[in-house]
Amino acid sequence: MRTRVATRLTVAVLATGLAVSACGGRQSTEPSDEGGGDAGACEAGSGRMTIATGNATGVYYALGGGLAQLIGDETDITATAAETGASVQNIQQLVAGDYDLAFSLADTAADAAEGTAAFDEPQPVSALGRIYPNYTQVVVRADAGITSIEDMAGKTISTGSPNSGTEVIAHRLLEAAGLDPASDVQAQRLDLTKTVDGMKDGSIDGLVWSGGLPTAAMTDLFTSLGDDVTFIDITPQLPALQELNPVYTEGEIPAETYGTNAAVPTIVVPNVLLVRDDLDDGTACALTKLVYENVAALTQVHAAAADIDVSQATEIDPIPLHPGAEQAIGELE
Repeated sequence: MRTRVATRLTVAVLATGLAVSACGGRQSTEPSDEGGGDAGACEAGSGRMTIATGNATGVYYALGGGLAQLIGDETDITATAAETGASVQNIQQLVAGDYDLAFSLADTAADAAEGTAAFDEPQPVSALGRIYPNYTQVVVRADAGITSIEDMAGKTISTGSPNSGTEVIAHRLLEAAGLDPASDVQAQRLDLTKTVDGMKDGSIDGLVWSGGLPTAAMTDLFTSLGDDVTFIDITPQLPALQELNPVYTEGEIPAETYGTNAAVPTIVVPNVLLVRDDLDDGTACALTKLVYENVAALTQVHAAAADIDVSQATEIDPIPLHPGAEQAIGELE
């Protein structure tokens, strides 16, 4: 069955992209008349589901469309996905009932679980599990005179879409370097498409982006500007970020990802799929199995999905794992 699923997703990915782009913005959940699934049987039931993704040129957006297609093909749920500002916005609108499933960076999800940073109190969300990692990609124009985060003082820096996980990490990187994001840099709260356009025309000196590898817009940036843009090493800020949240680890962006001269050391943070706590156990169980049993199919939608590993699914502390997801993971391991 997995081979057939992979083939269908590959054939349908362009159509899915069109469907996702047509969904953009805030989505309203329409409750099913038939209710949720049977937890004991790990069944999804039927109805409608909306998925909060991220910027149109990011990995969340691509995989969200593929996941919606997969849910529609393999269950009785009609799923749609929407472009959003990503993590913080996704969680806020998930809690509000505008979405049923949301992609999020684990650091932002941990803030939500504990009621810190952008969240005034613990949020009623739980995870279906850990998925692929995000790589913090900090790129500057070669003529901007920036070789470190500290050098961003006084520069025009895109810190990502408002209320995104990228913005959270950008602010933490700047603060770890002793800079105030509100006053020490000329922060531009732009989505990735507008950010890349600004890098190309010289109106932006540098950018922070948190995403899977490769990110299409970043490929476009390096293809278009070549040696006129370069990564900077942000790992000196890692200890300060780890004091805030242990989910941050060191990794590297391989040279072949964007055609750079060498691999780039960076800070990595995992992603999670979130649902509201009140999602029935049967649906949560069925969706969790669907993701981890169809990694090959999702990888055909985007290469980042190859890093989804059920053996790491529960490595999400302090984010709570949904009971239905716990059942599914236990059956898969």
